Amino acid sequence: MKRNILVTGAWPYANYLLHIGHLVALLPGDVIARYYRMNGDNVVYVSGSDCHGTPITERAKKEGKTPAEIAMYYHNEDVKSLEKVGFSYDMYTSTESDYHKEKVMEYYKTMYDNGYIYEKEEEQDYCPKCNKFLSDREIIGTCPHCGNDAKGDQCDSCFASLESNELKNRRCSECGTTPELRKNKHLYLALSKFQPQIEKLIKDREPIWRKNALNESKKFLNMGLIDRATTRQLDWGIDVPIEGYEDKKIYVWIEAVLGYVTTCERVLEERGEDFLKFITDPELKSYYSIGKDNIPFHTIIFPAILEAIGKGYSLPTYIISCEFMNMLDEKMSKSKGNLITINDIVDKYGKDTVRYFMIANGPEKKDSNFSENDLIMAHNKFLVGGLGNFINRNVSFINKKFDEIYVYCDPAKLEAYSLTIEQISQIIAAENSNVPGGNIDIGNESYAIRVEGEFRDPQDMNYIVLASIGGRNVYLKDVAKIVDTTQERAQESYTNGIQGAMMSIQKQTGSNTVEISRRVKK
Repeated sequence: MKRNILVTGAWPYANYLLHIGHLVALLPGDVIARYYRMNGDNVVYVSGSDCHGTPITERAKKEGKTPAEIAMYYHNEDVKSLEKVGFSYDMYTSTESDYHKEKVMEYYKTMYDNGYIYEKEEEQDYCPKCNKFLSDREIIGTCPHCGNDAKGDQCDSCFASLESNELKNRRCSECGTTPELRKNKHLYLALSKFQPQIEKLIKDREPIWRKNALNESKKFLNMGLIDRATTRQLDWGIDVPIEGYEDKKIYVWIEAVLGYVTTCERVLEERGEDFLKFITDPELKSYYSIGKDNIPFHTIIFPAILEAIGKGYSLPTYIISCEFMNMLDEKMSKSKGNLITINDIVDKYGKDTVRYFMIANGPEKKDSNFSENDLIMAHNKFLVGGLGNFINRNVSFINKKFDEIYVYCDPAKLEAYSLTIEQISQIIAAENSNVPGGNIDIGNESYAIRVEGEFRDPQDMNYIVLASIGGRNVYLKDVAKIVDTTQERAQESYTNGIQGAMMSIQKQTGSNTVEISRRVKK
């Protein structure tokens, strides 16, 4: 019976190229999705670019462009990077998609109608010179923990999560003016109401979650969950579907995590499957592949949002939360520029080497430092010296003990060829009559086929192998099918007395030629 599996990856900001810090956090999700697909399960693997929020508007100001231009440029670049390194998402979208925006507003209105989003007036930082309310990231100052420069939401030096009012020497990041407090109204998520449910979730998941996810979640629970603002005074983002909030946008932390739901819903809708049945399946296994800086958003806030929606959506099963992969003992930072992009490292070493190294050396339990020398050593020692040597020894053994077998095929382009024994016999007869090649019409398509070699009887071709695809072989029987190979079948083809055969099937498709061939030598 097929199991329902939801695999997700964190949504990186679309304000710069993806780097290897993103890669180590996202790659486990791709491995998990591939594993369950190989098992034949019903897998939905999704993620996308976070196109809203202050990081995008800040980049737009620096480059003299609109937030939309920045977001879509880097989203498209990120798609290319992920394809280059071999990610297999069922859908990698963006928070700018119309589908996502419409669904987020629907869910937001549902939470409001359910009584979990409420209005609250508070004092907020306001820059009198810029004449606007400031977001956390638009306030800079001195970190109260380490004394280094920091932004109002986080210190990049000590990684402490901050509130803007905790900073010392606070000032507007744009003009340097000290902000003043002015009253402003916002809509809040009643996060505190979900403390019991989140405590139960953490307790239930304790045996299967990583320590960093558990420890970070327990820290917030021990302090007591605090209601959080769901709206921001911004021009860029998703509209708030509540009257009186036309000048505000939905806070990025709430709409980005809802992307897991909206994109899963979109994938299943396009497949013609029942989303509600999938997402409420009590046996659903879900995996969230993230970096440790995203833990509370996935273990505290996202489950609370799902509870607030009130439709019985499955809560996260596994949190695949990795530590940081650093550069020279520093967290990789776009602003600092101490990073290596996915494009650069794949162009230099190839995707297979990069994927192997990041999987084998990912920072699962503690921070690690990336070193190109370590990557080169891993390639030479394990991929060439270990795996390569293993394959070479097996090929040599096959050639020595089981006669020479050579395989060429293009698995991505392989199709099923319906060839009867009579048709094969006709082609062999044509070859033996020195007629160059032969043609066979299968359905509405024509195939050019060439046979080389000596055959005592066309019937001996029943078990000739045309190609080996993913551990399974294509045979010529009454109809060519993909069937499991066995040593008995292989031996039978040898004992039938085939004296060296080469068969090539070429399917002409415009200017492209697909060749599938296998050589069997007695």
